[in-house]
Parts: sequence; C-alpha cells; structure tokens
Amino acid sequence: MPKLILVRHGQSQWNLENRFTGWWDVNLTEKGIEEAKAAGVLMKDKGVLPTRAFTSVQTRAIRTLHLALGECDRLWIPETKDWRLNERHYGGLTGLDKQETREKHGDEQVHIWRRSFDVPPPELEPGSTYDLSNDPRYFGIEVPRTESLKLTIERVLPYWLSDIHPALSAGETVIISAHGNSLRALVKHLSNISDEDITELEIPTGQPIIYDFDDAMQPSARYYLKDA
Repeated sequence: MPKLILVRHGQSQWNLENRFTGWWDVNLTEKGIEEAKAAGVLMKDKGVLPTRAFTSVQTRAIRTLHLALGECDRLWIPETKDWRLNERHYGGLTGLDKQETREKHGDEQVHIWRRSFDVPPPELEPGSTYDLSNDPRYFGIEVPRTESLKLTIERVLPYWLSDIHPALSAGETVIISAHGNSLRALVKHLSNISDEDITELEIPTGQPIIYDFDDAMQPSARYYLKDA
C-alpha cells in the first residue's frame, strides 16, 4: 500500500541560535546530523523503506534526506528537489534573534507573526543581506518578500497534487524531507486540520511521521514511526 513519510530536517545552526531562518540557507548542527541519521536507522529497523524522495532546495532538508537515506541503504532512489517545499519565508524577520525581536516588538506581535494563519511578517527589503532574488537556485522564480502559513500552503498544495500524490497513487513509498511550515501545510491537508488549530501544531525535527493510504487513496490518521 502507498505510504508517505514526512521528515522535518534535523536541527539547523539557526535553530540552535534561536534565529528566524525561512528561506535563508543554513546547515545542520552536529545534533541535526545525528537526528537525520537516527531517522534513517529507524526507517531501516521498522522496514519502512522509501522508493521515491522529494525535498526542498535548502541544504538542511537535502542533507537530512541524504543522511537518512544513507542509513537505510536508499541513497539510490529517485529524488526531486523543488523550491515549493521550502520553509515559509519570514520576510524582514529573517536572521533576527527571536528573543530580541520579542523584546523590541512585544510577545503578542511576534506571536502573531509566527503563529497566525494569514498574517505575514514585515516584508524583506529588496537588496538587503538576506535577499535571495539573485540566488541561482531561484532563477526564473519570483522570490517572495514574506509569507504567512496561508501563502505557504498556496504553493505547497498544488505541488503535492501535481507531483507527489501521483507518485503515491502509483504505489510508491514516498519520503518528503522538508521544513516545519511546508510540512505543516501537508499535515493540515491530509489530517483535515482547521485554520485555527494548525497554528498550534508542532512538528519535531528528525522524527518521521507516517500516513498510510488505502485503495481509494484516503490517508490514515498520522502517526510517528517510532510508535509503530
């Protein structure tokens, strides 16, 4: 039966430093590397072996995928990288320390920027340090200046429908290595979670989430592979 594996990348350097990351390309920490490897070991131990892989174009997700696949002897499977699986763009908050941002703007405002469904952070200024409009991986793409979770969903779900769902329908065991908010978009859709409730959902780093699909391509309730 088709099976979907969702993995949020292991801890990144800016996760460790408590900074807003978004589309900025940050690498894994040593802890993040170990989390990614542990996900692969778990997949091997549980006999849940991917046959098709999707990831974003951000290093932390790509490395997590490769480290996990290496541990379960699946580095050879077909892999697709796509910007639509990128993390939510945090706009003008990119690179800022989260605690310092709270002290400057107040807990309530920062909570709205981080957790509201449809209120994006302030836009990133063109030409600023974290402006990726000239990054070669986004050639021909209009890089957003900021995104809410709602806007993130609006790019993730069409990609799910056009590319990932057909692979599942063909019977593949699909792994998606991505980010907290791009995976939140998928979980919202697959588990039919409301706009209000999805903002409170936490997706831990390096812990594979599983959906099983029936003959009608309806997903099961999600569960963590470690609990299977």
